Amino acid sequence: MPLPSRPLRKLGFLTIGLFDEADPRRGHESTLEIIQLGEQLGFDSAWVRHRHLQYGISSPVAVLAAASQRTSRIELGTAVIPLGWENPLRLAEDLATVDVLSGGRLNPGVSVGPPLHYDRVKDALYPGTGDVEDFGYERVRRLLGFVRGEPATGFRGADGFEVFSDRVQPYSPGLGSRMWYGGGSLRSARWAGEHAMNFLTSSVVKAEESEDFAEIQLSHVREFRAHHPDGERARVSQGLVVIPTDSASSEQRAKYKEYADRRTPRTSSPQGPARMMFAPDLVGSSAEIAERLYGHAAFREIDEVAFALPFTFEHEDYVQILTDLATGLGPALGWRPRH
Repeated sequence: MPLPSRPLRKLGFLTIGLFDEADPRRGHESTLEIIQLGEQLGFDSAWVRHRHLQYGISSPVAVLAAASQRTSRIELGTAVIPLGWENPLRLAEDLATVDVLSGGRLNPGVSVGPPLHYDRVKDALYPGTGDVEDFGYERVRRLLGFVRGEPATGFRGADGFEVFSDRVQPYSPGLGSRMWYGGGSLRSARWAGEHAMNFLTSSVVKAEESEDFAEIQLSHVREFRAHHPDGERARVSQGLVVIPTDSASSEQRAKYKEYADRRTPRTSSPQGPARMMFAPDLVGSSAEIAERLYGHAAFREIDEVAFALPFTFEHEDYVQILTDLATGLGPALGWRPRH
């Protein structure tokens, strides 16, 4: 339990990287500046979301390649890459390349399932094969195999003047142990554990055996570790929307409260046919948020977090929130910045 006797070990943050269609560079630069600020503040990790055909980061691997050249220490993650949009072999090459460029700091998080609004995009994404594509766990297993060095072909050697490898190049030996699965169900937690991945649990879970968010999330953490070779030492990172207000202006506090109030009704009961449960956003002083986290059943069993930044705020809001996370909430949870 991350109480004062066992402090929070790793503090990270997650951003969606929104941009204006008329000026996409500005939004991407803002994301890179936020990651640089995170390193300066001593955060352990920075994570980016993934959005296709929207005004958010569509190519997190490319963005993190850029971030790797502007930072030297902070770990860089994706939360998460939806594999329904990806070719596992090609993605493995991209991930390994960025991991090499970053000096072994990449933490790729992935998930499965058909692409969002698949009927609208399948002809563009998979012309001719859209109805037979497999969007299940096998796609993750293939990616894991390629990243961990399994052969991709039966040929290795010279063909004329060209020399070929039978596995993905570059090969980055440590990357296989830094692969994360973003899951919100018992089945996903079990699968990730059985395949020796790390586990990302976020502010959205499936209400299978309870309608209490913290209890559901706790059951996923325990299911994952029960099936992981490392048992209780298996890595789990919790991602909740957390907005400390210690140094916020009165205008920012009003904005944050209004944002959370709009989203609160969806947290009271399971939503939709999939019965998804959403965690309440945590808004308040660092001391208030720390108290609520210590009362959270799942938080008490993890020692890594990647707190999510709200989607629609301004750059200066993110600067304030990150600064308060690093100087207020993190220390209140026993965390110490890395420099």
